[in-house]
Amino acid sequence: MARPYSVDLRERVVRSVEGEGLSRRAAAKRFGVGIKTAIMWVQRFRATGSVAALRMGGRRPRKIVGSHREWLVRRCQGGDFTLRGLVAELADRGLKVDYRVVWAFVHAEKLTHKKRRWSPASATART
Repeated sequence: MARPYSVDLRERVVRSVEGEGLSRRAAAKRFGVGIKTAIMWVQRFRATGSVAALRMGGRRPRKIVGSHREWLVRRCQGGDFTLRGLVAELADRGLKVDYRVVWAFVHAEKLTHKKRRWSPASATART
């Protein structure tokens, strides 16, 4: 994964634009960074007063939490379900989530339900 540019470099680019009156394009060329990068650093400095990079990485918070989580666990333990059906039921309850979010939740909570078809061949094999 790429790392953000150093704060020192960011400050030098912004200082050359703000203090020396250099254009953003000229500052980008002088310090060997992209033009868009220099433009964004100056914009961030003007808006926030800081040139520090934003936080990288981390986890996204789960969408199915609280009462929705409790309801979904009870619903999955209560009987047969399909993931698309659970997405629709959650939407009816006011939580709009994607199929993938429901799949990840069911997988993480180990709420899978194996469906096995009954056939005469399988019945004779058990006896």
